[in-house]
Amino acid sequence: MFTPDVFNAVRKYVGKFQTLRDQVRTERFMNSLPESLLKDIGWPDRYAARRAHRG
Repeated sequence: MFTPDVFNAVRKYVGKFQTLRDQVRTERFMNSLPESLLKDIGWPDRYAARRAHRG
């Protein structure tokens, strides 16, 4: 019933979920920074361009 394929599928799903959660947490943190700091690091302009390039 529980083969290595099942465990690999679950591990892959959990990994994707963790990645998505980390991305959301990072966006929230970045959006909480002061405007002057965001401008200095190029947020969200650079981030939006990078995401558009990916897919």
